[in-house]
Order: sequence, then C-alpha cells, then structure tokens
Amino acid sequence: MSTMEVAQLPILTERDIALSRQGIREAAVECGFGLTDVTRIVTAASELSRNIFLYAGTGLVTWRLLSGSRVGIEITFTDEGPGIDDLDKAMQPGYTSGRGMGMGLPGAKRLMDEMEVHSTPGVGTTIVVRKWLQQSYA
Repeated sequence: MSTMEVAQLPILTERDIALSRQGIREAAVECGFGLTDVTRIVTAASELSRNIFLYAGTGLVTWRLLSGSRVGIEITFTDEGPGIDDLDKAMQPGYTSGRGMGMGLPGAKRLMDEMEVHSTPGVGTTIVVRKWLQQSYA
C-alpha cells in the first residue's frame, strides 16, 4: 500500500483543534469521500484532537491519504500525557470522564472503519484511525 503526502499539526491550543479539522476535511475531500463520510471523519478527528488538548495538554495529529488496493485516510493522534488508566472502560459506549464532547473513544471508533489505541499510564497515548473509500462497482 502506498501513501500520499503526510501532513501534521501540533495540538498546543484550542485553535489547533479547528486547524486540524480543516486540514483533515480538505484531505478527506481530496481523497474522494462524500459529504457524509467527510463529516464522520472530521467529527472523529475533532473528538480525538480535543482529547489531546483536554487530557494531555499538547500532542500531535498526523494524517495521510492511503492508496493501493484500497484508498482511504489514516489519522494518528499522539500525546505524552497521563495515558488511559482503564482502556476497556474508556472504550465502553456511554463512558465519559465529563470533560469531552461526550462522544468519547467508542463514538470515534463507530465513525471510522478501523481504530487502534495504544496507551501507557504515565507515558502517553497513540490512537490511529482509518476510513476506507467505498468502491463503486456500477
């Protein structure tokens, strides 16, 4: 699988959340996603970027378009924050720490096709999400 240009944005301020949404929206449109999937991708990215800001303070969002046998977008969220103490609990629908938009990790997972979460308490968290472009065979 080949990849197209990689873009990244540090999350240092609340304004950076909006900037990451804008860049990811542009990349998703460039990839060929329709409005519904672009909205899903941007909503998931917004929630996960906001989690960096709220829980870790700072971090990095990286996105790239994937091409090859499948076409899609991959977005990686990395921070060196406190990590997630109970990942199983955090992945349960309805779980909220009371600080986010209320969608949480399970909501972001539902909006995307794939999600990987790696978190170590006291070290940080890396979340990778992917959305695949559905091929039309008309």
